[in-house]
Amino acid sequence: MSNGNGFTLWLTGLSGAGKTTLAAELMQELRARGLSVEVLDGDQVRTNLSKGLGFSKEDRDINIRRIGYVCRLLSRNGVAAIAAAISPYRDTRDEVRRMVEQDGVEFIEVFVSCSIDELAARDTKGLYQKALAGEISGFTGVDDPYESPLAPDVVIESDREVVEFSTRKIINELELRELVPKSVQTSASKASVRADPEACDLVLAASPR
Repeated sequence: MSNGNGFTLWLTGLSGAGKTTLAAELMQELRARGLSVEVLDGDQVRTNLSKGLGFSKEDRDINIRRIGYVCRLLSRNGVAAIAAAISPYRDTRDEVRRMVEQDGVEFIEVFVSCSIDELAARDTKGLYQKALAGEISGFTGVDDPYESPLAPDVVIESDREVVEFSTRKIINELELRELVPKSVQTSASKASVRADPEACDLVLAASPR
């Protein structure tokens, strides 16, 4: 393990897919293993670091580059940085990967996938239904593009998996890369969920984003 266990875990996916919920679970798991962890949530970053930016492609890219830059600083100083942001454009995510990796830090891209039907069912504000009905425009995944990763390091199917299973999949990847110490005492490992997608028949009730 290098860089004091610092790395960047990048959760990308549509609004409501469960990124924030998953990031919170991962933070708990990693801290239980003795790592320093920080979460950069897309909504919170927009409120504090990117206030004033809109939702044009240029502004979205600026926001993602800012998140990526903070992740780079944290990771190269031994912190496990978890970014949870829609980050809809593939080229910008790849740019962030290169930015982080130039310091010899590992970048793990996690695609949090979820069907539009499930996202609309979860959405208590009804934004997906309004976007699908054409009542609002510029909504990512409906009439504004979301470019799915071509080769993500981990794929999460949040409309098929419970959060404990999804967390375990990501932890497995981090263990494989020797970025985290192995442990059998964390809540994810105690969960009776096997590493088999067919075992996951409960849907994660994720908060938006």
